[in-house]
Amino acid sequence: MKVTIAGKEYAYPSGTTYEQIAMDFQEGFPDTIALVCVNGKIRELIKTVEPDATVEFLTFASDAGHKTYVRTATLLLMKAMYDVFGDAQPEKIKVEFAIGKGYYISVVGALINEAVAEKIRLRMRELVNAKTPIHKLSYPKDEAVSLFAKMGMTDKVELFRFRRSSMVNVYQIDDYYDYYYGYMLPHMGYVQYFDVIPYENGLMLNLPDKKETTVVSPFVPRKKLFETLQEATDWGNKLNIDTVGDLNRQICEGKLSDLILVQEALQERRIGEIAREIAERGGVKFVMIAGPSSSGKTTFSHRLSIQLRTHGLVPHPIALDDYFVNREDTPRDENGDYNFECLGAIDIELFNRDMSALLAGEEVELPTFNFKTGTREYKGNVKKLGPDDILVIEGIHGLNDKMSYSLPNESKYKIYISALTSLNVDEHNRIPTTDGRLIRRMVRDARTRGASAKRTIQMWPSVRKGEEENIFPFQEKADAFFNSALIYELAVLKQFAEPLLFSISPDEPEYHEAKRLLKFLEYFLGVSSEHLPNNSIVREFVGGSCFPV
Repeated sequence: MKVTIAGKEYAYPSGTTYEQIAMDFQEGFPDTIALVCVNGKIRELIKTVEPDATVEFLTFASDAGHKTYVRTATLLLMKAMYDVFGDAQPEKIKVEFAIGKGYYISVVGALINEAVAEKIRLRMRELVNAKTPIHKLSYPKDEAVSLFAKMGMTDKVELFRFRRSSMVNVYQIDDYYDYYYGYMLPHMGYVQYFDVIPYENGLMLNLPDKKETTVVSPFVPRKKLFETLQEATDWGNKLNIDTVGDLNRQICEGKLSDLILVQEALQERRIGEIAREIAERGGVKFVMIAGPSSSGKTTFSHRLSIQLRTHGLVPHPIALDDYFVNREDTPRDENGDYNFECLGAIDIELFNRDMSALLAGEEVELPTFNFKTGTREYKGNVKKLGPDDILVIEGIHGLNDKMSYSLPNESKYKIYISALTSLNVDEHNRIPTTDGRLIRRMVRDARTRGASAKRTIQMWPSVRKGEEENIFPFQEKADAFFNSALIYELAVLKQFAEPLLFSISPDEPEYHEAKRLLKFLEYFLGVSSEHLPNNSIVREFVGGSCFPV
């Protein structure tokens, strides 16, 4: 078989696996090779070489490679727990959400203490040291459903009920079977770096990130974030929607309208609670709202303003984006592109001067940023704060005290907002919150900016880097958290996102991510957006909002 690697041709016997080829070239890479890209298509290392293959290597430092490591580590953990608990299997083991570099696994029906965690760690290490193989098997859907029913994995039975494909890929390790969407490593020997620690009602699986693929950082609890995510999970349980299969079932049973109303009411109640706390605190003049891209900050700020008015306050929305420096003064990143995410892209001095003047009772003309010309303009937007006036300020740097260094702390109330998805594909396949936000942004960018899905995907790594540097480090400083995710939203976004993703051709670098997202959206039954209230946060992305978003 002729194989082309880095422009050179090599000959390999038929039946050679890509893992064997990767081993020949591993010395040339600082990180472990996880996958190969063959003629533009990602392949697992267990696959055998194809004729006239042009091969590129993807390591754990790549996005796809890191996801593969996390997925395989999760399977390793599940197999180890299966072995440790034996006949006394827990009622439920669920991969819930990410906290920093760790993944929270809730356990129902079994106590997780340090002694149990140590047994799990030891069993995981045994499987790693033995390089326990992972077998990928293809089952007819009905046989897969029967297999998982015997194993008590009812969540997978429900998921496959709505699966269109006639075949299901199942991963086997000895007598343990599981299902994961996405790529897997050939054997457990690849998962060298991990830690397992008891946490809350379960444990944390700590893993390296793609920046330092051999370093497992100590777990740093984020109490407010955890509580917000746990609250979302609890509400999902009360609505009997824990997984995508549960959501699809309720859609089929005609319960979507009620579900939308309940979810929207829950969000409105939370917004009302935050507004009441602001009003009761007294002395608050600046409500600082910050969160990552596509969190629904604009709609939230408008809905919060309405709730503040019910408490006799007079809110005035201000966007930190209006304090951008002129385009030619914007800092650039290491690639020479404008870095709109960094603090230096904001005229901090002007913002503090204006806000301090308003706090002192002075009249101030506020700027408006013209995104077409890249310049700051003044259009007669004059403000003067009265006794009941309050400024609702929205922007990614709102929680950073450097942004509002001149304002007294007692005059500020900080809110962190993000779309913290609690829904899972099934109990072992979590939905990353970043996927939900990326799909939101893709749909909104296409509608409001005429941007292609390719462009949104292309920009996403830069956006994520900005969030990691400028938002997440400050989230625990917030006075309140608001979760803008709605349990039904991906079923609505599906109909808008799929055509955009299908427009990306196989020869484009963004194709792999588009294909991954399309496969992910296949799990959902699509629904119309017609039943959405016009003040819904989802309207900010699909259109039809009553707010100027």
